[in-house]
Amino acid sequence: MVINTNVSAQSSARLLSQSSTQLSKSLARLSSGSKITSPADDSAGLAVSMKLNAQMSRIDAASNNVGNAISFNQTQDGYLQKVNDALNRMSELAVLSQDVTKSTSDLALYNQEFQTLGKYITDVGTKDFNGVSLFNGTGLNVTTDDNAKTFAMTGVNLGTGTSYATVVGDSIDTTANATTALSDVKAAINQLAKDRASIGSNIESLTMYSDQLGTLKNNLSAANSRITDVDVAQESTQYAKYNILVQTGTAMLAQANALPQSALKLLQ
Repeated sequence: MVINTNVSAQSSARLLSQSSTQLSKSLARLSSGSKITSPADDSAGLAVSMKLNAQMSRIDAASNNVGNAISFNQTQDGYLQKVNDALNRMSELAVLSQDVTKSTSDLALYNQEFQTLGKYITDVGTKDFNGVSLFNGTGLNVTTDDNAKTFAMTGVNLGTGTSYATVVGDSIDTTANATTALSDVKAAINQLAKDRASIGSNIESLTMYSDQLGTLKNNLSAANSRITDVDVAQESTQYAKYNILVQTGTAMLAQANALPQSALKLLQ
């Protein structure tokens, strides 16, 4: 029996320290909800989780871009719906102006409405979305994934050199002019049909990209969860285990520290 070196106490203290460390880790995991509370817990898992989180952040950014692009196209189509109404009325006025029973004053009134509708179409051509022109004919490239790949949206042009500009420059103050205007309005309506079809195609494609991004993020979130999220049921069991070990280790260390006192009896 020795006094200077208490091997039992040293062993008990080492085991108590290990149990206390594990108990602290278990508490940290339960309180944070994460299995990785420090790089030492799972260095490789932490590296993978960091990359997954960065990728999901980029996916969120791409989703925002796609969502804004969809809104851009929807705004375009909203305006073009009213342009469609204007062109339909203009075609009606062009036919009415070819009525041989109409007087010059009647034609002037028809032409006044025709010109007003033309000005409306011209005004629509100047509209923008957050400072970006809606109808200058420029195609826009939209970021559709986390690697910055893009989708090229078809542009719509209501400006100079288009069938829209041609019909805006027409008049229906005479029967001859009305005949020409009707032909131009019909051409503009055909162009409008093509433009709205292009916008519809843009929206459909962008919606698919948006759905794809949402599915990808869900899958990445699930993968990241398996790496980092703590299983509360399992971890609470570990917590109870180490809590008991700390309590028993503390009691046994006290007993081990008391053993050298028995040497005093040999000296009595």
